[in-house]
Amino acid sequence: MSQYSTDPSSVSLPSATTTREAADWWRDAVIYQVYPRSFADSDADGTGDLEGIRRRLPYLKELGVDAVWLSPFYASPQADGGYDVADYRAVDPMYGTLLDADAVIRDAHALGLRIIVDLVPNHSSDQHEWFKRAVAEGPSSPLRDRYHFRPGKGESGELPPNDWESIFGGPAWTRLPDGDWYLHLFAPEQPDLNWEHPAVADEFRSILRFWLDMGVDGFRIDVAHGLIKAQGLPDLGGGDQLKLLGNDVMPFFDQDGVHEVYRSWRTILDEYDGERIFVAEAWTPTVERTANYVRPDELHQAFNFQYLGAPWEADELRKIIDTSLDAMRPVGAPATWVLSNHDVTRHATRYANPPGLGTQIRTAGDRELGLRRARAATLLMLALPGSAYIYQGEELGLPDVTDLPDEVRQDPSFFRAQGQDGYRDGCRVPIPWTRTGPSYGFGEGGSWLPQPDSWGELSVEAQTGQEGSTLELYRTALTLRREQAGLGAGAEVTWREDAPAGVLHFERPGFACTVNTTGAAVRIPAPGTVLLASSPVTVEDDTIELPADCTVWWAA
Repeated sequence: MSQYSTDPSSVSLPSATTTREAADWWRDAVIYQVYPRSFADSDADGTGDLEGIRRRLPYLKELGVDAVWLSPFYASPQADGGYDVADYRAVDPMYGTLLDADAVIRDAHALGLRIIVDLVPNHSSDQHEWFKRAVAEGPSSPLRDRYHFRPGKGESGELPPNDWESIFGGPAWTRLPDGDWYLHLFAPEQPDLNWEHPAVADEFRSILRFWLDMGVDGFRIDVAHGLIKAQGLPDLGGGDQLKLLGNDVMPFFDQDGVHEVYRSWRTILDEYDGERIFVAEAWTPTVERTANYVRPDELHQAFNFQYLGAPWEADELRKIIDTSLDAMRPVGAPATWVLSNHDVTRHATRYANPPGLGTQIRTAGDRELGLRRARAATLLMLALPGSAYIYQGEELGLPDVTDLPDEVRQDPSFFRAQGQDGYRDGCRVPIPWTRTGPSYGFGEGGSWLPQPDSWGELSVEAQTGQEGSTLELYRTALTLRREQAGLGAGAEVTWREDAPAGVLHFERPGFACTVNTTGAAVRIPAPGTVLLASSPVTVEDDTIELPADCTVWWAA
């Protein structure tokens, strides 16, 4: 009889000099998302910054990721956490300077890490110079053509130009004192740019070159599905905007014209060496529509939101995995897998609650159950063909902070939608680095959102070297992912059809993965040698008892 846990002692961590140099590094990359405001604070002002990120890069190297995606750090009034950009070529003083950005890029490259920055092309801030001038100059200003300004309906133009609603709740139009209305699919402080205007396209081509010349390795494109609106901005006619994202229901999302933009951008990216990449945040009704964004002459990757929203159920997971791989295969792009990000409830909390609640959840649920499922889901994700994304703090097993008082919340959708789907602050609480301290090592000046009392025992310090900790599980899994030839890139999995109900079992070259999504232990024949398990398992007489909600990796 032999027993296996999550002990990483037999697995060597990658050295600081190890670098993945393969030409197609992004096909099986593990990319770590940093939300700068909540990662590490170097100047004790309670807000994370670029220097804090730079100091923590060795931690990310040791964790075993390939690249770091930085959420926006541009000059911004912060009406939507930096996704309202006033100057795309400047760093907001709360995060540092352009020299700090340069230092992050240089230090990351010295460690063998790549840097991907957020790009926000669907909308600017209302404090962007273009928009400020468009408002100040009045209805005759030619700069209004760079946004979507329209006269209103009704006898005196008192009604919005159409019936579109903001994703954050309320009308998608705001009226100026001069009578014109402007479109904002998100907050009023985020006016949508008009991508039919050549000056907008020219400006963003210039912005791309600015950051590529700075040395960034790619861009994550915010609202990649939203740039082009349907001709004439037609009414929805009573359609449920939040039910389905597709050009048959939402004439401001997933319009075919976006692909011309990305083909133009790809020609710029391909001028630069080093295999730089584009990653699309593209909310589409199907993974087949998502595949349109990653055709060979467009973008490299697109987030798999269908997978992110999947319930912890074997049949549903298999269906989405198969559909995702099938959709990406014809265009030659890798599938991507993601469980958490800065816009949704952390998966340790989603899985702690009953299925069907969506990706914004307001209750803590059964935290022990949630963490057990989250660990199992992580090993499943990292075993699948393609690229995986990790959101800061998930390697610590952090739950969402669901009990933040209303008075400390800063998510604009919380206030515009009276709390409906406006709980993104819970996944943005600054992460803990140490057991003690004014902000558990985040910084010397406290944190911009309050951290729970339990944060210390979930910190990096508390989990480092601790057998069975979630942090060591991630470190071990990422090391094995590099070492196992059958993991990472690819487009195929082979399912075992004789797996018990509620259990997934698939094979890849020299490797197998078994996932028990049920709430009870299941005994099966051992298909090989255990490499890693999300919960302790026991092999006896060539069989293994899989605990409830457990994933096991095998050397097949």
